[in-house]
Amino acid sequence: MARRTKEEAQETRALILDTAENVFRDKGVSRTSLAEIAQQAGVTRGAIYWHFENKADLFTAMCDRATLPLEALLENMADPDQMDPLGLLRRAGVQALALVEQDGRCRRVFEILTLKCEYVDELAPNVQRRRECRMGAREVFRMALENARRRGQVPADLDTALAAVALLAYIDGLIMDWGLEPTAYSLAGQAGPMLDFFFSGLTGGQG
Repeated sequence: MARRTKEEAQETRALILDTAENVFRDKGVSRTSLAEIAQQAGVTRGAIYWHFENKADLFTAMCDRATLPLEALLENMADPDQMDPLGLLRRAGVQALALVEQDGRCRRVFEILTLKCEYVDELAPNVQRRRECRMGAREVFRMALENARRRGQVPADLDTALAAVALLAYIDGLIMDWGLEPTAYSLAGQAGPMLDFFFSGLTGGQG
């Protein structure tokens, strides 16, 4: 019986998170109340407060369970022993862009974070979290590009810090553009060719 009760609690928590995801996306975070989420989920407000301290806690939990594009990009990229750092960087970029189109949760949460959320009041701490994530991504990109420079994959005079900033902005821009008009083209299908435009500029025609 205790095991079933625990399973039911986890099912209720997942239902609340799923519902919050959809309501935040439809109405925006600041205009959504916990009462609305409870009503849409078919649970009591007490059930929400059993699992989450407040709306900010619920919002954080929603973000934590989604694999976002930046997180998908970072694995193994800073390894100085990586023999093909530029190739890995490109493959990771393709994977991250494909994730946005193919993973519904990733797409919804990314849309909420970028278009449906004001980082003020109780959500303000999430600004620092996002800033740290982006700083970490730029640094990993820079390290991968430094490795690529050592291995002759990019010109010796490449400003790797600036290139890392540009790459992050380029990937962000592709995601935002596709998110505003997802029927215009397949982000997953065109990720490779679109990233090749960027990487051809980095290599300066070296191949």
